[in-house]
Amino acid sequence: MIASTGSDTSRSVLRDRRFVRLWCGTTASGLATWALPFVLGLAVLDRGLTAAGLGIVLAARTAGFLLAVPISGVLADRYSRRAVVWWAGLAAALATPFIALGLGRSIPLMAVAAAVVGAGQGACRPAFQALTAEVVDAGRRRRANAAMTLAVRVTTLVAPAGTALLAAVLDTWWLLIGTGLLWLAAAVLPPRGLPAPARTADGGRFLAEFGEGVREARRHPWFLAGLGALAAVVFTGYSVTGVALPLVSRDHYGAEAVLAAALTAYTLGALAGALLVARWQPRAQGWTALAGLSLYGFAPLSLLLPTHPAAVFAAYALAGLGIELFNVPWFTATQREVEPRLLARVSSLDFLVSYGLAPLGLAFLAPAVDAFGRQPVLAGCALVCFLAPAAAALAPGSHGFSRSERSRRRPPAT
Repeated sequence: MIASTGSDTSRSVLRDRRFVRLWCGTTASGLATWALPFVLGLAVLDRGLTAAGLGIVLAARTAGFLLAVPISGVLADRYSRRAVVWWAGLAAALATPFIALGLGRSIPLMAVAAAVVGAGQGACRPAFQALTAEVVDAGRRRRANAAMTLAVRVTTLVAPAGTALLAAVLDTWWLLIGTGLLWLAAAVLPPRGLPAPARTADGGRFLAEFGEGVREARRHPWFLAGLGALAAVVFTGYSVTGVALPLVSRDHYGAEAVLAAALTAYTLGALAGALLVARWQPRAQGWTALAGLSLYGFAPLSLLLPTHPAAVFAAYALAGLGIELFNVPWFTATQREVEPRLLARVSSLDFLVSYGLAPLGLAFLAPAVDAFGRQPVLAGCALVCFLAPAAAALAPGSHGFSRSERSRRRPPAT
């Protein structure tokens, strides 16, 4: 890991050329990730793709992502993290034209290519997380992670709007090729010359190496508790946004404008949260982060009873603010507390659990609403979002997202 000793922590990370290259690569991958569903949605409107075909292609991308995340976590700890990003981005870039070739001709070809693109996306995530710790010294990682999350939130706004604007002059085929070029940029831009992490003497067995990452995660009670709280919020709160919010927008307010405005408010709140946490470092970082995560409970709560749309917008702005109050300290603490040679594996466990539960929650919510009614389900989801972070705050080390003093005195696991 690149040393941070003696570095100037007052120097802005945006003046660090290596970090700027890493940030640009991450941003390019985010633009490609968020643009693809909108480009394929345009293909549905143009009748080049059916709605069922769209679902198959996006499901294949999600499957590729979930399969690649744990594998890439091991590879990024075994080999150069920069090399993992290079090959993952290159694979996604080369697979994207096959999505374009299959458009209107072959759904299976599109699905296979989308799975490869998803695998590239999944392989990049833990590698980017570990690269941030390699490129940026410990004193500036909080601001670096805030800059990374800002990039993610900006891409959620820019990718759909940019896709819509480009669609006025380019057809869907060229828009798909454009996402491939973004993946190529994500592969090329991150800085080179970073050393490979130290390898274990008996490296080579995937399950054994991934299990070592799981054991490292278990050494940090705050990490397991926080991950459990995040998984609970994703399973319930995110599912409400994906399933219940569109229904409420249509049935209660009679227009999709409330859906669009609520999602925009969420993104703007997240941008505000990333800017706030970049400059504000509370003493109880862990408890503050978990309190921020619990703010997502206001999202399902605002949909429980008919209210003015402004209440829904405010709730989603709070949810976005809170999620970044959680994300930035969470990523920074993981980079600080986890043994460097195991960081990508632990990060892959984080992404696997949080992203993996999202499709399950979406599949669960609609049948639950049919069985129990919308209001009881929304009330239950709000309660889970409030209580899960509160329960996580009781775990040892949750106050500052760090191990207890007793744990700190233990020698590192080997």
